[in-house]
Amino acid sequence: MIKIHSIETFWAHEWPWIRVVFFTQWCLMKCLYCHNPDTIPLDGWKNYEVETLMQTVYKWKGYFWTKWWVTISGGECLLQAKELIPLFKRLKDEGFHTCLDTNGYIWSKDVEELLEYTDLVLLDIKHLHDPDHVEITWVSNKHTLDFANYLEKNNKKFWIRHVLVPNFTDDKEHLEDMWMYFKNFKNLERFEILPYHTLWVHKWENMWWEYKLSHVKSPTLEQQLSAKSILENYLQVVKIRG
Repeated sequence: MIKIHSIETFWAHEWPWIRVVFFTQWCLMKCLYCHNPDTIPLDGWKNYEVETLMQTVYKWKGYFWTKWWVTISGGECLLQAKELIPLFKRLKDEGFHTCLDTNGYIWSKDVEELLEYTDLVLLDIKHLHDPDHVEITWVSNKHTLDFANYLEKNNKKFWIRHVLVPNFTDDKEHLEDMWMYFKNFKNLERFEILPYHTLWVHKWENMWWEYKLSHVKSPTLEQQLSAKSILENYLQVVKIRG
């Protein structure tokens, strides 16, 4: 059984191409700007069997034209890696493109096996500098960077997604260190800048959680383009995701 928070059946935003997205429940990070805080606690889910999820995919298969795409997101999907293996095996056997959206914090033999059936990883990197990463997420970034290195070493295609938060993740030194770290990664296909916004604050309020970045404004277009310019010094494909 897989703990699912919600399902999007015709998703064309954030992830590549039109796809079905399964949002899993539970995460060990608590990012200051999390846009799905309701997926963090280990409650509020519905259990799904693999066959039920496959039926959801089949139902929408006709909308995918010549290619069929499925993403597992969260929460943190790798906390349920063992349960997701049978699902990804089925998807691969039947010709679907499989994608994991993860913060890379979880590692196990089950994660390693799940990656064998994964076509693309979307790796959320909150901050390259560990003290700042701890401030943003409450945990170290060591596991996330180890995860990125594993993907590179094992020839797994991945994208980096990085939320651009003014005064937290947008300083020049940090962005320069990002491209220095990843400039020689051959399997890094794309670096996506996700401009910070506050459209999700109501979710925090509904959970009676304090939102500590209420004073932070979204980055201006100038700030977004400046970050893109810095990263493009050594990273070939840098995109600003609207």
